[in-house]
Amino acid sequence: MQLYSTRQRQRLNRGLRPKQHSLLKRLRKAKKEAPPMEKPEVVKTHLQDMIILPEMVGSMVGVYNGKTFNQVEIKPEMIGHYLGEFSITYKPVKRGRPGIGATHSSRFIPLKWPIKTHVQSKQNKTKKA
Repeated sequence: MQLYSTRQRQRLNRGLRPKQHSLLKRLRKAKKEAPPMEKPEVVKTHLQDMIILPEMVGSMVGVYNGKTFNQVEIKPEMIGHYLGEFSITYKPVKRGRPGIGATHSSRFIPLKWPIKTHVQSKQNKTKKA
């Protein structure tokens, strides 16, 4: 069984970029400094195109999705995948709920709740007096 697919093997044969080497170095340092039987400190990165390597297993990575850093714990099953696959960059669309004005009857639903009518406000004034 092969560890990586063809695209990942081709990319690794071409070598890692300096930023990717820097990330690996920081992950090694975080693992080394962590107490035994404890999770290492989170290492933040913007490198969504980094291929997960076997030496990264057990590390905690904060992958930037354009807004926040999503914390990812690297597990053995993730080897060969990209970091970006575990940090979704968009909010999934929720379908099946009509919006305001989507149907004929929704035109009559008040936008602000509760609405005080002119009659209700007059009744309240007469009760107070």
